[in-house]
Amino acid sequence: MSSSPDWITVGALADGFAPDAFILPNLAELAGQAFTLHFANGWQIEHRFEQDRLAWRAADGHSSGSAPYRATSIRPGLYLVDFIKHEAGHSWSISLVLDTPNASFTAVIGRLPDQAQTHEGLYHRALAGKPLTSVEVDFLHGSLDRPWHAGHCRHVPTDELVGLRNQYRYSPSEVYEHIYLNERFYAWQCLKGVEQGLCDTDRCHYYKIADQLYLFVWQEKIVPTLGLVLIDLQQHRSDGKIFGYAGASFDALSNFPISSYCQVLNRTEYPDD
Repeated sequence: MSSSPDWITVGALADGFAPDAFILPNLAELAGQAFTLHFANGWQIEHRFEQDRLAWRAADGHSSGSAPYRATSIRPGLYLVDFIKHEAGHSWSISLVLDTPNASFTAVIGRLPDQAQTHEGLYHRALAGKPLTSVEVDFLHGSLDRPWHAGHCRHVPTDELVGLRNQYRYSPSEVYEHIYLNERFYAWQCLKGVEQGLCDTDRCHYYKIADQLYLFVWQEKIVPTLGLVLIDLQQHRSDGKIFGYAGASFDALSNFPISSYCQVLNRTEYPDD
């Protein structure tokens, strides 16, 4: 009998994805631009783009900083901006979907578990009524360069991907399959690449950004991982990132880009009872 495939760190996964990856180019066109994000929760934060860094400043003066960023565009006028925010000894994954035609945005804020949390077993978490994954994520919405009013952001939860089976080719050597099971979970498997033979079912979230364009976010429970992609079913492309610990020592982060050519394999339709 063959041995079971091994789980690997996010840093090792990044190394596997890197050769000849189909990633979208980092945009220079945002350099020199600024957007003020008016959050539905009342926050107001200016984001100013420089050539290599993004600077932010809250209107109340309580928060400011800067970080290297990646910005891509899968459709005209729509930008995915991604960076890591380090503050008060903590690190957060920040991903912004800036929808300039509709003057709106969605912010995805993720946090990895500390080492002690990763030692908490899945069985214990299940009995305690906790999510099986210890990766945390929040979704915040708002408007660009105008005060927030209810209904300004059209990015809403959706079930339009449920039932879809989609294949993602991230490079000549890395191919995965997703099956979107229901509104809370999806299944994945690696068909080809450094995780070949591995599969799991994980917590996920779906938002509709535009016609046939979706924000898909997942939280893995075996190796602490936050994944985020925009899926464009019109152009058969996806773009996003994977965030996790680079190694087993919890002292370094890996936040690497992933883009793919994607293909719908089939869709399951359940008969009404």
